[in-house]
Amino acid sequence: MLYFVRVINQQLSTVIRAIPRLLCCCLFSLPLTAQKKNEAYQLHIRRANSPVKIDGVIDEAAWQAADTATNFYMILPMDTSYAQVRTDVRMTYDAQNLYLLVENYNKLPGPYMVESLRRDFSFLKNDNFLLFMDPFDDQTNGFSFGANAAGAQWDGLMYEGGKVDLSWDNKWTSVVKNYPDKWVFEAAIPFKSIRYKKGINTWGINFGRNDLKTTEKSSWAPVPRQFPSASLAYTGVLVWDVPPPDPGPNVSIIPYLLGGINKNYETGTKSDFRRNAGVDAKVAVTSSLNLDLTVNPDFSQVDVDKQVTNLDRFELFYPEKRQFFIENGDQFTNFGYSTIRPFFSRRIGLGVPIRFGARLSGKLNRNWRLGLMNMQTAKDEELGLPAQNFTVAALQRRVFARSNIGFLFINKESLNYDPDKVTDKPVYSRYNRNLGLEYNLASANNFWTGKAILLKSASPGKSGHDWAQAANLNYTSRSWNINWQHEYVGRNYNAEVGYVPRQGYIKLAPQITRLFFPSTGVILSHGPQVTSTTFFNEDMRRTDNETMLSYAFVFRKRNTLTAYASNTYIRLLAPFDPTNTGKDSLATGSQHNWNTVGLDYVSKPQSLFTYSLSGRYGGYYADGKRLTLGSELGYRFQPYVSIALSSSYNDIRLPQPWGHTAFWLVGPRLDVTMTNTLFFTGFMQYNEQLKNMNLNTRFQWRYRPASDLFIVYTDNYLPEPFYVKNRALVVKLVYWLNL
Repeated sequence: MLYFVRVINQQLSTVIRAIPRLLCCCLFSLPLTAQKKNEAYQLHIRRANSPVKIDGVIDEAAWQAADTATNFYMILPMDTSYAQVRTDVRMTYDAQNLYLLVENYNKLPGPYMVESLRRDFSFLKNDNFLLFMDPFDDQTNGFSFGANAAGAQWDGLMYEGGKVDLSWDNKWTSVVKNYPDKWVFEAAIPFKSIRYKKGINTWGINFGRNDLKTTEKSSWAPVPRQFPSASLAYTGVLVWDVPPPDPGPNVSIIPYLLGGINKNYETGTKSDFRRNAGVDAKVAVTSSLNLDLTVNPDFSQVDVDKQVTNLDRFELFYPEKRQFFIENGDQFTNFGYSTIRPFFSRRIGLGVPIRFGARLSGKLNRNWRLGLMNMQTAKDEELGLPAQNFTVAALQRRVFARSNIGFLFINKESLNYDPDKVTDKPVYSRYNRNLGLEYNLASANNFWTGKAILLKSASPGKSGHDWAQAANLNYTSRSWNINWQHEYVGRNYNAEVGYVPRQGYIKLAPQITRLFFPSTGVILSHGPQVTSTTFFNEDMRRTDNETMLSYAFVFRKRNTLTAYASNTYIRLLAPFDPTNTGKDSLATGSQHNWNTVGLDYVSKPQSLFTYSLSGRYGGYYADGKRLTLGSELGYRFQPYVSIALSSSYNDIRLPQPWGHTAFWLVGPRLDVTMTNTLFFTGFMQYNEQLKNMNLNTRFQWRYRPASDLFIVYTDNYLPEPFYVKNRALVVKLVYWLNL
């Protein structure tokens, strides 16, 4: 298998040379106008002729008069027939709310399968129903709402035509009621909680259902199996009897009060008592454009980051979880690629408090989106960090079928700061600016997607080689997935408010996947994938390459098995400690080459006990050896208790001075969902590489929609000897008030 990897690596050059011709052919064959694939699937919605009570009981006259969307289509296991499980959907509205009623019928006996009552559940691990809503009918942006069979809510912002950001949280109500032959989901979504264009009477809409007992995924408007059911390219049409009502003045005030105490045992300082207050505000400038304001925000209730073992030469990425930066954040944070992000909101307020901020974001009309944000942070006298102001401006224009062109400007300014006068503290730049242009390609049928970006930075003392350019083109059919990506980042390109862990390189990364679909048997699909990622310096001298051949099996019960083999070559550009423990470093310019084999398995989601296992073994730097084992174990006492344990083990054997190095990373987690408004989470992480043990517990009571009481307790320990490093307790009360 390793021999085959090396052969593939040699042959990829032929493929690379053919890619530019393929790019040109594809771009010039794209449709210039949007044609909706599922326009024939229409659900007519009329104003309710009676009050609607959200109780899961279908006894209102409004529901008897509403049209029904039924006869769902199967997406998985096969997308060539109607769904086996029956789902009926009805919608109506009044002056304040959009109402949804769903009857999810059973086909097989037995209990429903859910993780817990926790909000924003995992789609694949729950019997659930989801609504995908495109209120601008642009097939790109929208909202998603839903619930699992136990009543846990799901809500998120949709972006890039089929992705859902579940960090978004808003005010709406729902109930799930179970019957012998079905479970009923009923919801009221306030018009004030969503954004939509005033005056239009058609929205893109689709409904998705996941039924784990039959392992069937289905949708009302048919979606090809290679795409997610959330794909907005395949929505049907929600036809209003009259345009949706004007939500009227829409202002929400969200104040918080906080009290807490923290103690640092390492420094031996006295306990620090926290008393804090702040406020957020949401103002609907129009029905589709929103102004968000924040004064003295606090994010102590946000989930802690899940730690990973760091054996990488470059900075790791941790996603943004703070609510203020989420809504319409895709315009800012999704500009670029995963390792070329000119804007990364976690750079704002890093180690210092945010004093205030404002963001104007949303749709100007069907074709234009706007995003403006300004944030102000405090200064830190002890570190010498000046007060800083962050300004981000984004403008996006829809073109062709579902594509768009985007513009981004970022300015980070240190206020009242002269770096020439700094002597005994770290020196910070006076300013850093980035200017970017991006083209996002999405064909009408979603088979062709891609992106091209051009970025330019400006910083004091940095000029020349201060730009970045990248592009990719992806083709996805039922049987093939072919992707080409290249990147260039200049050695002086500087994105201080972004995530660009590596500079001064050129990257080529082709990928090809082929899938086969047996008509019978336990295997749903299987096929090989070949990837090759090569880095060059700016003089086109190769510095890195990883070529991988993998073969994946997806079973009809949705368990998966993947085997792979890879070849890795690295020429170090800087000294590097291969254990990241500070023992010693390999020299700049030293060359390393090794082979690796690995196996990953994920169990079927229907079981109460679920697990995933992974293992890899092969060479490592300096002719060493590395064994990595990982697991994710979970058991649920549905729907109230979920227990999970994640672990990874690394065993590294190198010549002296490193010798034998081994370390564990273990993270047990307990989720208790007493009701769908009362939650407790306990999460512990033992990181042998960092010599730290962290405990985080959070109690949350949603005493009314979008209003919460949080009690958060954290502890950090030195594991050997067992010693408390620091601990903190925070109580926070949040209230959502609509004016």
